[in-house]
Amino acid sequence: MWPLLLVPALLGSCSRQADTFQPRIVVTAPEGGGVARADNLFLKGYLMDDTGAIQLTINDQAVPLDSGSPKIKYFSYQPEVQGTENSFVLKARDRAGNESTMTMDLNIDAEPPELAVSSFERIGKTIRVSGEATDNDQVAEILVDGRRLNSPVGTRVTFYAETQGIYADITVRDRAGNTVERRVE
Repeated sequence: MWPLLLVPALLGSCSRQADTFQPRIVVTAPEGGGVARADNLFLKGYLMDDTGAIQLTINDQAVPLDSGSPKIKYFSYQPEVQGTENSFVLKARDRAGNESTMTMDLNIDAEPPELAVSSFERIGKTIRVSGEATDNDQVAEILVDGRRLNSPVGTRVTFYAETQGIYADITVRDRAGNTVERRVE
């Protein structure tokens, strides 16, 4: 009698589970988030799904998926951009037919940041330099002689740095990746 009680339990483990997990869309590039340069622009990322994503479209155009692993598929897509404000609709589908949609707004920033050096002082081989970096979107980082300064992020950022040598190379980069470089002596 007890073997008959085990039959339903054993058969229950053979039943298929329904796939209700929607594929997850993760965009890893452009690095600036919602801002990028138009030259050589790629949308990159991956799809993640428990049974494996099989299809991705961006603005209704099929995008090839790299092999990756059964549960993660990578993509890279070079969109055509028009003007400064663009919107992309990403749709993913898995083997079970589950779908997910993500809308990504992307602003194109072609303007490099501006750099104004307000003071330059040399004492022996030590150089002290200060100034202001501005950008129409956001100053992301300031480097002096290749070293990143611990500066806030914003549209107008003041900075001060000390370095060694005969001159100081200053680089300002905005969120889209546009840069301005200046050597001060």
